[in-house]
Amino acid sequence: MASRTVSAARQARDDVIGRVERRLREFLAAERTRWAAVDDRGTVPVDAVTDLVAAGGKRLRPAFCAAGFLAAGGTVDDPLVVDAAAGVELIHTGALIHDDVLDASELRRGSPAVHTRHSAVHTGSGWLGEPRRYGEGVAIISGALANVYADRLVRDLPPAARDVWGEMLTEIQIGQYLDLAVAAEGVVEPELSRWIAICKSGRYSIHRPLLLGATIAGRPELAPVFEVYGEALGEAFQLRDDLIGVFGDPEAAGKPVGLDLEQHKMTLLLAWAAQRDERVRKLISRQEWDTAELLDRLGESRERVERHIDDLVERACGATDTVLLDSAWRQELAGMALEVAYRNR
Repeated sequence: MASRTVSAARQARDDVIGRVERRLREFLAAERTRWAAVDDRGTVPVDAVTDLVAAGGKRLRPAFCAAGFLAAGGTVDDPLVVDAAAGVELIHTGALIHDDVLDASELRRGSPAVHTRHSAVHTGSGWLGEPRRYGEGVAIISGALANVYADRLVRDLPPAARDVWGEMLTEIQIGQYLDLAVAAEGVVEPELSRWIAICKSGRYSIHRPLLLGATIAGRPELAPVFEVYGEALGEAFQLRDDLIGVFGDPEAAGKPVGLDLEQHKMTLLLAWAAQRDERVRKLISRQEWDTAELLDRLGESRERVERHIDDLVERACGATDTVLLDSAWRQELAGMALEVAYRNR
């Protein structure tokens, strides 16, 4: 009986995600038609957003938004949560487009990143100016357009949910800037780097979407529980992301691996290792990093990192036992935690 109930919870969540996919597809198609009528060039940033959305991805953030809403008693056919979950996915899309510029990453989801693709278009067309600046300009505008579209979708959110939305967007931007500044200044402060990683990635991936969904459903009292769950699982998510970024398969990941070490980025994984390994602290304190030795040291600590991820997943799952949530949704959130923490891409 329990397995059928859990299956029903997953089905309800998947039904919402199916509606989110249709909303995104129809919204972006309408925007393309609108701007094509003005000039074909107007479709370029719309297509950049559309192509990245259509390329797939885990739909992790919409799934947590839907789960938070449904676990809090929301109904599958509520259009407000569909728009909110679609908006969260567009915020993620814009962040990816901008991330690839900031990280000089040439691939995203197995295809050329927006700035890479449009730099090549500029070169191949023999246009005026610098191809790199043109490509990065297209990416900046396209990422900003994704954010504008997201805000249009959530215009009807109630005030409490709007507050959660605004906090999420602020955390992404400030976290992103701090990440950039710490790398540029060569700052070695593991606790700060840990906070940055969780703020700009883990928190907006899990905690804020969950809370957004619950708030739309009218249950903001779930905030403390979802904070514990989201913070723990967000850290596990980011550690897994960093492990994939260092040791993963580029084909499975759909993006280059090893860039973070090459670019002296203080990832959560590196910050975690630096807190526990004096040799790592010394290596990252140097002007030039010995990436080969860093890889060796990180490789030696992988087993401890995996145990820490296990502890974080246990903490996240334990948090949902402290409130009156339907048992099916407690089990569903536990299942989602396992999927997030032990993925390979």
